Amino acid sequence: MAITLTARAASELKELMASQQKAEAALRVWVAGGGCSGLSYGMALDDGTPEDGDQIYDYDGLKIYVDGLSLQYMDGSEVDYVDDMMGGGFKIENPNAVSSCGCGSSFKTEGGEGAPAGGCGGCAHQG
Repeated sequence: MAITLTARAASELKELMASQQKAEAALRVWVAGGGCSGLSYGMALDDGTPEDGDQIYDYDGLKIYVDGLSLQYMDGSEVDYVDDMMGGGFKIENPNAVSSCGCGSSFKTEGGEGAPAGGCGGCAHQG
């Protein structure tokens, strides 16, 4: 499997890269411990070359870097761009997540550690 982008996310990412004059950058996505559900997502533009062990995906000319450990938790995920009442932003749809925080910034996988149901106080329980 892979990590993919929706057409909307790809379009927004290209605009972001152009506005920051980083047309050659890649999107780096990762998972780190933390958040109320146990694991949290991270995303950033990466101007460098891929690191040893990175998986590299290409979507419509955009490169996506993800390290091997994060891929274990994110394989098959899709990065989307959504507009809501709080504004727009990138969101990750992860088929490996069995539960997530109401705001979607943290998640738990099957057999993974996490917080009790109910989420964190910081997301206003939007789920």
